[in-house]
Amino acid sequence: MDSVNFRRDITLLFTTRIVRLFAYGFLSVVMVLYLSEIGLKDHEIGLLLSLTLIGDVAVSLWVTTFADRMGRKRMLIFGAILMVAAGIVFVLTKNPIALTIAAIVGIISPSGNEIGPFLSIEQAALSQLVSDKKRTLLFGWYNLAGSFATATGALCSGWLAAILQKLAFETVEAYRIILICYAFSGFLLIIFFIGLSKSVEAASSLNINHADSSDVNANTKDINTTKIKYSMGLHSSKKVVMKLSALFALDAFAGGFIVQSMMAYWFHIKFGIDAAVIGSIFFGANIFAGISALLAARIAKHIGLINTMVFTHIPSNVLLCLIPLMPNLESAIIVLLLRFSISQMDVPTRQSYTMAVVAPDERTAASGITNIARSVGGSCSPVLTGFLISNPLFFSAPFFLAGGLKIIYDLSLYRSFKTLKPPEE
Repeated sequence: MDSVNFRRDITLLFTTRIVRLFAYGFLSVVMVLYLSEIGLKDHEIGLLLSLTLIGDVAVSLWVTTFADRMGRKRMLIFGAILMVAAGIVFVLTKNPIALTIAAIVGIISPSGNEIGPFLSIEQAALSQLVSDKKRTLLFGWYNLAGSFATATGALCSGWLAAILQKLAFETVEAYRIILICYAFSGFLLIIFFIGLSKSVEAASSLNINHADSSDVNANTKDINTTKIKYSMGLHSSKKVVMKLSALFALDAFAGGFIVQSMMAYWFHIKFGIDAAVIGSIFFGANIFAGISALLAARIAKHIGLINTMVFTHIPSNVLLCLIPLMPNLESAIIVLLLRFSISQMDVPTRQSYTMAVVAPDERTAASGITNIARSVGGSCSPVLTGFLISNPLFFSAPFFLAGGLKIIYDLSLYRSFKTLKPPEE
């Protein structure tokens, strides 16, 4: 019976990942264009995006640190409700203050990537449902599904906006329909999350609901949870998680300079292309990203998780710096696609590594804290991007800042964790 529940829960968690990332990709192409269309200035848009990510930090911190005690399923449903609420407010008002409040309290993704508490809880649940040896591959497929969903969402959003405008819809109204679809996706998530079984709930390290518990690191199996003092859901892995969190925050701070919605806006201003073309560009980019995430699992089997994270990430960041140096749209697209073809190889390996080096009963907290650190780092830079792109002299500076800081992160990660191996290695 457990194995049936495991398979059903894994299917549902993949389904929610697909629905959610489709919605994020769907929104990311037009979000900044919409905000610009309703009258917000570049620096105001950057501030709103930063506040959106700061709100994500607060929501994620509260939800993930209490998820194992209050119920993972219950918290996933709560997150989906917030996603619906934010989408509805964005549809109903143009008021900057109301939009900002909705962005802070609700769940809106300006990047096309994961935001909110969903990823942390789902990672912990999936790690519990499979063995250590299968974890990285499962995360590879999980990220592939998400990337394909983001790509499809971006493509559909861009072309839907273009079609609606040809049908005589005003630009703002076309974008508002996309926001309605975003809110509706939250309702779908609520329905799917309701279908999860008790198998996704937290298991103590003394009684692990694991597909193959023999694969669990012996050092984590004998922890007496009744005698351990927890700090934010952590005990023996606190130092490791804090160090990882600091590094992941740097990576996210760098990435925040070029969130997908801002990059879409940069392409729109730089080359004068419309939402349909932008959506097509990011469809291709996210397809390549998804394939790269899946290939990462195979590479990691040969060279290890940390090596895969670092040795594929550095070249992608060099390519990121080259994008604004391209003389025309075609060459910029080629470099962008090359960058995305290797840029996501660090994602499933990073997620798997974090789950591997902590005790099973720390996984939700570890995933939550590291993802919150990423949100904190990523929330600071969009406001800076808003100021930079509003100045013609620094219009392309976000690409160079992002690429350079990410390379510093890669080198620091390798130096700090090259000797700390996960159980399967």
